[in-house]
Amino acid sequence: MSWVKQCKLPAVEAIRFQGQPCNDLPDLWSALHQSYNAAADRSIDLSVLDEVPSQAACSWIPFLMLEMQEALKACSNVSALGPDHITWWHLKLILANHSCAVGILSLANACLSLWYWPRHFKKLVSIIIPKPGKPAYDTPRPLGLLFYSTCLASSLRR
Repeated sequence: MSWVKQCKLPAVEAIRFQGQPCNDLPDLWSALHQSYNAAADRSIDLSVLDEVPSQAACSWIPFLMLEMQEALKACSNVSALGPDHITWWHLKLILANHSCAVGILSLANACLSLWYWPRHFKKLVSIIIPKPGKPAYDTPRPLGLLFYSTCLASSLRR
């Protein structure tokens, strides 16, 4: 069977930063940090914000059960795991139980009414995906994936 033969992977090179390959994790971290946080130490002039008129904070409309169910239907059962290792399939299974769904919906609406989003709902994982036909990655360009522990993120419609 041809599909069980070993797959030949395309040749790829290490990410290069300032002419040097990033062959270990500290080098890679340094390259990404210097590329994406280069302006972290620069002073900024916040006086440009003085001209922006202030507006009253908008209020969020509570989520409806139907909105949460519809948003969850659109989520793929085979997408990547989040840091909590819960897939959309798991969440769909959990939310099939009405009392669990009511609890998650209450949690979502409490987050909105309190203007509080728990830190563990906002974990960021950066990955580098090699593209076919592109053997060299001279400049680090990570793809940021923001994983949420619940379907609350996909339910946000505002």
